[in-house]
Amino acid sequence: MEIKVLEERANPLMKRHEYRFEVAHPTASTPTRDAVRSEISKLVKASKDRVIIERMRARFGTAVTRGDAFVYDSADAAKLTTREHILVRNGLKERAPKGPAPAEVAPAPAAAPAAPAVPASGTAASEKKE
Repeated sequence: MEIKVLEERANPLMKRHEYRFEVAHPTASTPTRDAVRSEISKLVKASKDRVIIERMRARFGTAVTRGDAFVYDSADAAKLTTREHILVRNGLKERAPKGPAPAEVAPAPAAAPAAPAVPASGTAASEKKE
């Protein structure tokens, strides 16, 4: 696997450096995000927890994958700025459960008291006479 940096940009507002890269993998399948993160961290001399792979796209019919990576100034800046599903894809956060856990389910509310029955129209007139 050979990584070539196509473009590098500094983004001080987001506290990161943005890289557009290309991975050549002629004898292997498309590399995993984790493997690419490791190689980019070695290439830019940054710790792996500061490197986020935003996207990777394999080109059909070729052994070339292009993508975007962000290298943050700190791991905290990476976790604050990056969207949750991207953190999950990069292995920096666990996927949140979709619904409440069975133990956390609240009991059903008690049934409301029944409303008093409305008397028939003939009985209402007789009550007024009394």
